[in-house]
Amino acid sequence: MVAVQSIVNGAAALRVEMPRQPFGIPSVDEILGSDFCVAAQARHGRSAVVGAVRTALAEAKQQLLGSDLANVPRGDLANAVARAASARLDDLAQPHLRRVFNLTGTVLHTNLGRATLAEEAIAAAVEAMRHPAALEFDLGTGGRGERDDAIRPLICELTGAEDAIAVNNNAAAVMLVLNTLARDKETIVSRGELIEIGGAFRIPDIMARAGTRLVEVGTTNRTHPRDYEAAIGAETALVMKVHTSNYIIQGFTAEVGTRELSAMTRDRGLPLVDDLGSGTLVDLSRWGLKRERTVSDAIADGADLVTFSGDKLLGGPQAGFIAGRKDMVRACAKNPLKRAMRLDKVRLAALEATLRLYRNPDRLAEALPALRAFTRSVGDLRELAARLCGPLGAAVGDGFTVAVTECASQIGSGALPLETIPSAGLAIAPANGKSGGGQIAALAAALRSLPIPVIGRIEKGRLVLDLRCLDDEGRFFETIQRLETPPHPSA
Repeated sequence: MVAVQSIVNGAAALRVEMPRQPFGIPSVDEILGSDFCVAAQARHGRSAVVGAVRTALAEAKQQLLGSDLANVPRGDLANAVARAASARLDDLAQPHLRRVFNLTGTVLHTNLGRATLAEEAIAAAVEAMRHPAALEFDLGTGGRGERDDAIRPLICELTGAEDAIAVNNNAAAVMLVLNTLARDKETIVSRGELIEIGGAFRIPDIMARAGTRLVEVGTTNRTHPRDYEAAIGAETALVMKVHTSNYIIQGFTAEVGTRELSAMTRDRGLPLVDDLGSGTLVDLSRWGLKRERTVSDAIADGADLVTFSGDKLLGGPQAGFIAGRKDMVRACAKNPLKRAMRLDKVRLAALEATLRLYRNPDRLAEALPALRAFTRSVGDLRELAARLCGPLGAAVGDGFTVAVTECASQIGSGALPLETIPSAGLAIAPANGKSGGGQIAALAAALRSLPIPVIGRIEKGRLVLDLRCLDDEGRFFETIQRLETPPHPSA
């Protein structure tokens, strides 16, 4: 709100200059008649503006306690309250889920929405939003269909699975499998695979909610076939292997692979579930990244069911998949929990379009934004940084220096946790050469307050903007022109 106290301080002078101006507290109706409120009503509606004006007026009265209200110009106070009410409503009208520039260096940033979608997926989602769609309607027979029909043929084609269904994320996929196949019985998992990922998601907690009893085998760093064999008993329902996602145990280690576990569980008539977590459908080494086990690898190695995400390495919208043996997938599909976890038509449309891109792997790096970001060359990023260095320096002002810097990007979302990708970006530091932690934090906050917030990372007293995910140079240039920089660092 415009400082009401300044109105009070200047009241005496205004009274001398304009002796006929009315003084005191304006009414709500007076304020509503101001140009600010008339314009605000066109944007937000009368009811919202009335409520905002009453709130702003109450705050103004509180600030004026103890003041000589007889000397407060009514017109000035009315305008101040009107501006405050209008600004409050404009602020509330801003969407919470806003576009940002992800310059953190983490491509699949969980807090920033993970994978951005391909244009084909966006177009498919928009089409599904605009029109009725054959979501659970069989166009061939004219009868009821299954919503998983949109993705089942593609997943089976791309992975070698017999059947597949989709739910709202991989945690839901794991929970549905356990509740279907191991409720009130035991599930065996290696201690080294009892993961916790972001948001305090823990495998033991999901297992408990699914109604299965966890049996831990081996130790944190070493688990052997004999550990699984000794744990299998009359109450064992399945064995689960879990991708360690965001950490790696190194050194004196041992684990039992899917192929060896498969031979063991098959002999005992037990299902083997391989939770791949992030999940990928293609060999990433084709594009110079470290190879990650694919869903096809897990199926070929003998996993009965494989669970994996849709919004991480796969590059689609948030989803979780269950793929593998038909009888087990069908059992999961019939579980009443499946309905609570199902996808809507918009996400299914985007997911189907994303999966279709994998039919042409030669074009995948061009079509899939996440993979495109992974494969950008350092040379191109250095050139981009050089072009933006001057404009950014002008925007932040002479209290800071801006320089092109080498970076190390990471994939994110639990995929290849130790793998980094050489990158380039811009490093902003206080011009006086001091650490300037407070000043850098203030600058980071100013960048976050831009119309399109700019999110970087603070390291070693600098604000680093990794440019690997910057795909709209022109819009970024326009955005930083509106930066209001914090005060210069003290000398």
